[in-house]
Formats: sequence, C-alpha cells, structure tokens
Amino acid sequence: MSKYYNKKVTIDNYVFDSIAESKRYKELCLLQRANKIKNLELQPRFELQEAFIKNGKRYKAITYVADFMYLDVEKNCIVVEDVKGFETKEFKLKQKMFEYKYKNLSLVLIK
Repeated sequence: MSKYYNKKVTIDNYVFDSIAESKRYKELCLLQRANKIKNLELQPRFELQEAFIKNGKRYKAITYVADFMYLDVEKNCIVVEDVKGFETKEFKLKQKMFEYKYKNLSLVLIK
C-alpha cells in the first residue's frame, strides 16, 4: 500500500499509480480516438534544473514526471496533466518551477 493509500492499476500494459489516474487514461484514449487530442504520451519527463557541480560536490538534476501530455486539437496547444488526490509540498515546488521554465506549456491538475 502506498503512503497515500493509492491502488496501482494496470491497463494496456501500463501501470498507473492510482485508480483515478487509470480512469483519466481511459478518458484520454477516448478523446484521442475521437480526434479531440493527438500524440498522447504517458509519463513525460521535464528537467526543471540541470545537474551541476559546486565546490567539488555534484548535484543531480531536478526533474518532474507528469502523468500525461498531449496536443489539444481544438486549442492547438500542448497540455501536460497530473492527476492528484493530494498536492504535496514537493509537488507544489516542482509545479512552480515547471510553470517558470515551460511558459509555452499548459499544466493542468486533475483532482
């Protein structure tokens, strides 16, 4: 059991962290079949801050892995989605960094 009491679900050979995330995947698949969205991608990774070395100490890059990314055909924009039951402090910080660095992308939270 996860610390947030999520139940992992497998659909189409993908393992989702929660039932809510798996339901959203099904919805997005229907939207893609209806040509409302295109290029559905699961677990897209974004670098928020690159790795660096300071005073001989190596610091890892800070990354954010969203749940989904796709092209909204009607709005002609790329949408990044994250399904959240609970927003952690870490997520809120990464969301802020994402919004700063990726101004051309739209981050949508699905609750």
